Amino acid sequence: MPLLLVASMAFAQQTKTAPTKPAKTEQHLKADGTPDKRYKENKTATKKETVHTKKDGTPDKRYKENKDAKKPTATKKS
Repeated sequence: MPLLLVASMAFAQQTKTAPTKPAKTEQHLKADGTPDKRYKENKTATKKETVHTKKDGTPDKRYKENKDAKKPTATKKS
């Protein structure tokens, strides 16, 4: 009986701690560790400006960002 009384006191003195929540991360991640694109912060996080270049490294003029700004041409009036 005394052993039961001592054991019950030992368990009564232990305090239960609340389960700790994991620290909130900046990005929502999928199970494989890659960013989950369903969330706004992950859609813009990996967005880069696309640079279109040819094999020799020069800008590819077929794309708008690489074209020179058009200068308005003056028309001759007769």
